[in-house]
Formats: sequence, structure tokens, C-alpha cells
Amino acid sequence: MLLNFALQTVINAVALWIAAWAIPGITFGGGSSTQVVKTVVIVALIFGIVNFFIKPILKLITLPLIILTLGLFVFIVNALMLQLTSWLAGKFDLAFHVEHFFWDAVWGGLIITFVSMLLSFIRTD
Repeated sequence: MLLNFALQTVINAVALWIAAWAIPGITFGGGSSTQVVKTVVIVALIFGIVNFFIKPILKLITLPLIILTLGLFVFIVNALMLQLTSWLAGKFDLAFHVEHFFWDAVWGGLIITFVSMLLSFIRTD
């Protein structure tokens, strides 16, 4: 179980890093490469915790909208999780920021979901 958590954290870190590279509105602060890697890993931990505890509750609350939009509202839920991670990172003085909710967070959420899905398929359990 601990190995799965660590592996999922690494997958989240890679996905967040790729999203930050691809979307100009998602940024990890400057500094040394060691400091940036440390920030990416801590933000990945926050992102994993947010997705584990808050995302299921939010999906349950928004279930009628998810059904009404044939599942497309899940992209908005993913964007909310990314924006919440950005806000929490700011509270912990981490250099991670999502600039605009709608475009940056939605596109970032799509990239993170896609990369996480690909990397999860590759891993062996």
C-alpha cells in the first residue's frame, strides 16, 4: 500500500510537471533544480491528498451535472482540484500557481488526467 502511494505520487509529480511545461499559466517557481523537484513532489503529495479526500465528495455533490453533461462536468471537477491544489500550495509557500481557472486549470486537468492514465497503465502491480 505504501509502495502504491509512493508510485502514485511519482506519477502525479510527472503529470504536474508535464502540465506546467505545456500550459503557460501553470508554473513552478524558479530556484535551483533541486528546489523545483522538491516543490513538484510536495505539490504532487498535496494533489494526491486533495484527489483522495475531496474529489469523491465533490463528484457526489455534482453528480446531477455530471449525468446531465454526459460526464463532461468531470473536467470542471478536475480543474477545481487543480485550482485547490494551487491555493493550498500558496498557503504552504510553495512556488506552484495556476493562473486562470477556466482555461489553464481545465487544460492542465486534461493533461494531468491523460498523463496519469498513461503512466498508470505502464506500471505493474
